[in-house]
Amino acid sequence: QVQLVESGGGLVQPGGSLRLSCVASRSIFNINPMGWYRQAPGKQRELVASIANGAFTNYADSVKGRFTISRENAKDTVYLQMNSLSPDDTAVYYCYGRFRQDDYWGQGTQVTVSS
Repeated sequence: QVQLVESGGGLVQPGGSLRLSCVASRSIFNINPMGWYRQAPGKQRELVASIANGAFTNYADSVKGRFTISRENAKDTVYLQMNSLSPDDTAVYYCYGRFRQDDYWGQGTQVTVSS
């Protein structure tokens, strides 16, 4: 069993930055992959970025060059640094992790990009 708790969401102006954090209830060394998904109103949940041990990363085309995912095993935490935010990035962002073939999700954190 794994609990994932996100933080760092909020309201930001277009062009601004936010850093999301996801803390796991156990060591993330064996939680692979971990990642971030988002869901905007009226849209399906979509993958934003994922990371596996060995720092292999994968990004949605819409965020490449703007978002960076990283993991800090010593703190059992995964981060999503989001730069150059636009209103299209407005969504609830969910942390995700796979542990022993089971999928786990956080409760989500709201990101709103608006002037």
